Amino acid sequence: MIARYQTPEMQALWSEHRKYQAWAEVEALALEGWEKLGQVPSGTTQRLRAALAQKPIDASFARRVEEIEEETRHDIVAFTRALVEWTGQAELARWLHLGLTSSDVVDTAQNLLLFEAMGLIEAALEPVLERLKALAQRYRNLPAVGRTHGVHAEPTSFGLRFLAFYAALLRDKKRLAQARSSIGVAMLSGSVGNYAHLEPALEAYVAERLGLGVEPVSTQVVPRDRHAELLAALAILGANLERIAVELRHLQRTEVLETQEPFAYKQTGSSSMPHKKNPVALENLSGLARLLRANLQAALENIALWHERDISHSSVERVILPDSTTLAHYMLRRLERVLGGLVVYEARVQQNLYLTRGLVFSQRVLGLLIEAGLERQAAYEVVQRNALRAWEEGSSLQDLLEADPACPLKGEALAQAFDPGYFLRHVEAIYARFGL
Repeated sequence: MIARYQTPEMQALWSEHRKYQAWAEVEALALEGWEKLGQVPSGTTQRLRAALAQKPIDASFARRVEEIEEETRHDIVAFTRALVEWTGQAELARWLHLGLTSSDVVDTAQNLLLFEAMGLIEAALEPVLERLKALAQRYRNLPAVGRTHGVHAEPTSFGLRFLAFYAALLRDKKRLAQARSSIGVAMLSGSVGNYAHLEPALEAYVAERLGLGVEPVSTQVVPRDRHAELLAALAILGANLERIAVELRHLQRTEVLETQEPFAYKQTGSSSMPHKKNPVALENLSGLARLLRANLQAALENIALWHERDISHSSVERVILPDSTTLAHYMLRRLERVLGGLVVYEARVQQNLYLTRGLVFSQRVLGLLIEAGLERQAAYEVVQRNALRAWEEGSSLQDLLEADPACPLKGEALAQAFDPGYFLRHVEAIYARFGL
């Protein structure tokens, strides 16, 4: 089912033949490095590359590896045999995989693919940031009711919530870059990581040619805290995307209806209720975020392996690494489409601000009563008593306070407490922190 979430770029990146292309590149660079060290006859790598240029690794090569693996029950052994056969370079069998162990190739190639995948994710994040910034700018001066515990609290800027999302995804951008840097290492250190049959210079050469760093100390594998860091960055990204999705889903509820995700021409919301417009894209994002969090747990379990290595992590990573990068990439692209077509009902935003007939201005009234000379407790009792009446009777809080002899503020002095502009007076300072 994960295939339905794959973009063409991710589908190509995580295809079997792309994996074997990466394996072949690691093997070729290792051969090249050995040549430079004088351990492999000159021209060996050139003949390999020429053969692969004439007959590139493709899906049929992947099928041939699978056939050989049915016999060998070992993927790298099957791969190297298939590569010799595919290129028709019989003498290559002598030098291919010289001094290497399987994980040298698998981990280095996998990290290379993860490095590329994170690049795609980082690129997909940029238009989402731009959409959020544009929404924050557009609605920065629109007064709206803020909610705590799901209950109306005080007026705020409608655009400020989008700015908060923008800020969160800027933090995600840093986390993704750090995770990409952490996973961007090569490892060719041999069977237990001590270079007994290799040279550190060979590893450094391969890493440099791949555009990767060098794992400073490995066992037979790259330490899996690097992979857990990557999955953690994706899980946090997913949680922030869900944060956005949940907020917009709440704002689309019929009783609220301040926003609505795009609803396409001829789209249907229900098989039985023709009127339905459901936030299906946003609900999809909430669901997929759960998978990213679950995959992080599996990545954390992969950190502790037996001694220099065991293989318990391998089967897990074949699922969680392609799936998590694919899902994160898809989620960003889908949210970008939602934000690009998001409908904001400004009149409803204003209507909801005054839905409770002035109750959301209660703290401002309290502050002005204290400034007028009332003790805090007395002022609180005046506001609360009238607020409860407003709730019960459906009356205006301002009208009730006007009629209450215990309230010293009347007329214009009282009316200023119900000006939403007061609550937005520092919004510009918040935006300025982002250069907006």
